[in-house]
Amino acid sequence: MSESKFSKVVIVGAGSAGISIASRLIRSAPYLKENVMLIDPSEDHYYQPLWTLVGGGQSKLKDTHRKQETLIPEGVQWLKESVTTFFPDDNMLTTDQNTQVNYDYLVVAAGLEIKWDAVKGLKETMGKNGVCSNYSSEFVESTWENIQNFKGGTAIFTQPSTPIKCGGAPQKIMYLADDYFNKVDVRSKANIHFISGIESIFAVPTYARTLNQVIDRKGIETTYMTDLVEIDGENKFAVFENLETNERTTINYDMIHVTPPMGAPSFIAASPLADAAGWVDVDAYTLQHKTFDNIFSAGDVSNLPTSKTGAAIRKQAPVVAENLIAAMHGRELKTKYDGYTSCPLVTGVNRLVMAEFDYDKAPQESFPIDQSKERASMYFVKKGLLPIMYWNGMLKGTM
Repeated sequence: MSESKFSKVVIVGAGSAGISIASRLIRSAPYLKENVMLIDPSEDHYYQPLWTLVGGGQSKLKDTHRKQETLIPEGVQWLKESVTTFFPDDNMLTTDQNTQVNYDYLVVAAGLEIKWDAVKGLKETMGKNGVCSNYSSEFVESTWENIQNFKGGTAIFTQPSTPIKCGGAPQKIMYLADDYFNKVDVRSKANIHFISGIESIFAVPTYARTLNQVIDRKGIETTYMTDLVEIDGENKFAVFENLETNERTTINYDMIHVTPPMGAPSFIAASPLADAAGWVDVDAYTLQHKTFDNIFSAGDVSNLPTSKTGAAIRKQAPVVAENLIAAMHGRELKTKYDGYTSCPLVTGVNRLVMAEFDYDKAPQESFPIDQSKERASMYFVKKGLLPIMYWNGMLKGTM
């Protein structure tokens, strides 16, 4: 027997975007208390930007974790179920528990889906046979184990051609690994390869120049426009495919850090809310859906043409909250998002390039310094300050 519920505002996803928007809505419009519902089955919440440092032995996994119940804003309902189907013409959705949820306004902030199955053999060998990944709470600690156990040979770090969470993360762990290999005197016995499905080290030239200098300094071999397509863990080899020629190459490895392909969650991609690529189809500036005026989206699940980062969400959340409230009152949607995103590019222990830029790939820097340079100060901002801002500010809707 299906149950029916109603909330004036329904938010799908209680990650960074969902909780931030919920907090902002009830702060800006107190009359929405008890009229906002978050739908998300997960009881755990992780500050994922710190997983690079967990994998590199610089932070602990437990410090990135909170129980979801401690983060849901007071006055917001939490439905611990998974959305399965959207019926936007009827202002309704359904869940895996056959709950029918009706709404006046909908915010889709469901994040993205990691496609472990998209690389043949990856799922079966994840966390063993020298294969690791920072993209899962289950496996991130195996990265640090692999780095510590590496005694020389070939270490590969991959980046897929798909959009991913934080486009700089696949290379950041490589720089931390290189630092550790030097510290324990195995770097001279190591070949480090960065094999990426995109066309350059970074999309913003200002920061790419510095990163290419880091790669040269560290003696890292780079290959672009090439995707990982298969791993044989038992025999320790990986198969790569050149995206321009379709030619395949097999490389033996001693350690491989895999950034798996990612995409829109299947229940979003199959819905009327999605564009051709599966992402929620919104206006790049107002974050309002292009077809359904009472639907908004933010975070990784949206088709916004910018990097998918927590910093981007911090700027998107107020735009969604303010424009949703404006839409409720029949007002013009005046708040605009300019594509701002940030990628704190760790280039080693106590070294970081703080990349901040907008839709035009133009730097939008927050500090009165040249942020394209590697700095210890920016490393401490990432490790110490940003997590505090996240837990105590962003999720509470105050920054």
